[in-house]
Amino acid sequence: MQSALDLLSALAEPTRLGAVRLLWDGREHCVCELMRVLGATQSRMSRHMAVLKQAGVVTDRRDAQWVRYRRNAELPAEHAAIIEAVLASLDSVGDRRAA
Repeated sequence: MQSALDLLSALAEPTRLGAVRLLWDGREHCVCELMRVLGATQSRMSRHMAVLKQAGVVTDRRDAQWVRYRRNAELPAEHAAIIEAVLASLDSVGDRRAA
């Protein structure tokens, strides 16, 4: 399994972090949905998802011409806790900006 440093490095890019935020709902998402929501091209999204997969954050499944991604169910608990803390901190920053 990858180190926490690899995980943090993978999360440091805004598009990847946005993808993780979407995937953290536990459902499977098609790359086409990620592209649309995050405003990324197919090649750019594929590169970002490869980084997240390499870091152990996501798993993928081919479905005809599309690839579907989901949160890695085997992600170590300490890595999941890091991701949840990062996402929570983003939510709290957003809440403060809205106030």
